[in-house]
Amino acid sequence: MNITRLHIGDTLSEVAIHNGTVYLAGQIAEDTTQNIQGQTREVLGHIDRLLAESGSDKTRILSCQIFIADVNDFDGMNAAWNEWVPEGHTPPRATVGAIFPDSKRLIEIIVVAASS
Repeated sequence: MNITRLHIGDTLSEVAIHNGTVYLAGQIAEDTTQNIQGQTREVLGHIDRLLAESGSDKTRILSCQIFIADVNDFDGMNAAWNEWVPEGHTPPRATVGAIFPDSKRLIEIIVVAASS
């Protein structure tokens, strides 16, 4: 079975596609001056772009892992998430607190999705 990788870097690939499944690397916000809602919206935009490039979309997400720097930001993150996720397509998800190397980073999201 072939593995297709997109946006290959020295440390990681942004996407791996294998056997009809799309695996995204952890997505982070580039603009770390934003609050949790802003960073979440930016990250979800990255996910939309990468899934589209991979022949998938957010209605096909199989699982999602969310890491947030401050668990007190959970409600703010969820507000942005709930605006984004299509009704009837909420995937299995876990959200945990995390310590990031860059203290301005508030969120990282990992997604696995089915391709179209």
